[in-house]
Amino acid sequence: MYKHILIPTDGSELAKKAIPYGIALAKAVGAKVTGITVTVPFHVFAIDPDTLTDTSGSYSKRTKAVAEKYLGQVRDAAAKAGVSCTVIHVELEQPYQAIIDATKKNGCDLIVMASHGRRGVSALVLGSETVKVLTHSTVPVLVYR
Repeated sequence: MYKHILIPTDGSELAKKAIPYGIALAKAVGAKVTGITVTVPFHVFAIDPDTLTDTSGSYSKRTKAVAEKYLGQVRDAAAKAGVSCTVIHVELEQPYQAIIDATKKNGCDLIVMASHGRRGVSALVLGSETVKVLTHSTVPVLVYR
């Protein structure tokens, strides 16, 4: 069945719920997991209130700390379940592409990720990394909702 499962997380409440689901699946099929979180690179001009006062250095320091927190959730859940786990933090403009690239680079054969399930105009305006992964991935994607 599956040998290596990629579990992306953005730290959201729904992503936190998808982590134990992906870990339980990995344990059930004897797979290892890789947790990934993606940070968008620093931009001098930004509209995100959290980045308006950042410098490149402070942004990097803050995003590394946040990434470690998110990835620690995957690492801790895997350790508790006795599942082999590695974690990676990637900085890329397009998070969905980083997820797909990590799947290929790490030899993952399944992606388990959350979806917020936005519909209508909000889905069109906000976009969805999950939808982008679904439409561009060459490996199966299990969506947790």
